[in-house]
Amino acid sequence: MNVDLFDFDLPPENIALRPAAPRDAARMLVLDGATTRDAGVADLPQMLRRGDLLVFNDTRVIPAQLEGRRGDAKIGATLHKREGPRRWRAFIRNARRLRDGDVIDFGADVSATAVDRESDGSYALEFAGDEPLELLLDRVGHMPLPPYIAGKRATDARDADDYQTMFAAEPGAVAAPTAALHFTPALIQALADAGVEHATLTLHVGAGTFLPMKANDTDDHRMHAEWGRIDPQTADRLNAVRASGGRVIAVGTTSLRLIESATGDDGVIRPFEGDTAIFITPGYRFRGIDGLVTNFHLPRSTLFMLVSALMGRERMQAAYAHAISARYRFYSYGDASLLLP
Repeated sequence: MNVDLFDFDLPPENIALRPAAPRDAARMLVLDGATTRDAGVADLPQMLRRGDLLVFNDTRVIPAQLEGRRGDAKIGATLHKREGPRRWRAFIRNARRLRDGDVIDFGADVSATAVDRESDGSYALEFAGDEPLELLLDRVGHMPLPPYIAGKRATDARDADDYQTMFAAEPGAVAAPTAALHFTPALIQALADAGVEHATLTLHVGAGTFLPMKANDTDDHRMHAEWGRIDPQTADRLNAVRASGGRVIAVGTTSLRLIESATGDDGVIRPFEGDTAIFITPGYRFRGIDGLVTNFHLPRSTLFMLVSALMGRERMQAAYAHAISARYRFYSYGDASLLLP
């Protein structure tokens, strides 16, 4: 499909630079079957049914943005995907000043050797020393805010909390599963009181989520792989919910993509552990989920294609036009949508 079909104009003032406070005070656009209405995230207990189950991603964002030097050259690195105990694949800024085997000094006694350059310009960084890599990143890394936020303001202490969900437990993401940023313990309790349960899985979101599509046709786009896990108990629980007539509703496109990666043509969700590079576009037949809570996505992005696959491209174009005119806040720190096909 032509990528231009998924384009739209977004005024800069619709891009959120800070999250709503409190988190569950964010607005929520609800698309339920053929109806569209304005609501708030706090209304979710009334929007869902007893017996439904929300699935959250429990990945934790690490300080994956690094600034260093190779000689006199400034080198920036955004970690993308872990490849070993001391090795991360990274997107590099000023990569023209870097060659295989060069050592990047990140300061504070943290350095890494750049090896195995790939065609997308990424390198594998092999970190020196014996200290746990998590300690090194805590020393020199910064929270990797998306470019559309970082380009307008500096990362600060608030982001260390704002850019983690209440479910963050498994370190390894370089971007937050942002739909879950809206949830609070009070909202989870209200959902439980309404008979709506929740479960967690893990998908370590990579920096590829920030990259614009360079291809003009979806057939020519290559997704970056991300590591995820659904344990056997969670898979059984999701299958039991659907078998009893409840709905499995993914919170965030990361949860959705992992569930769909783990679901067979028979509609059974199976345990999963490994990489997924699933790319969902219109025409895809959803097998494992019955709905989605998600934020508002970038034009021409793989995620806008995903929601268009779920609800229909023309429907989502109209919904986004309404959201823009009604001044919904877009992207990672923005408002939410509830999509129930």
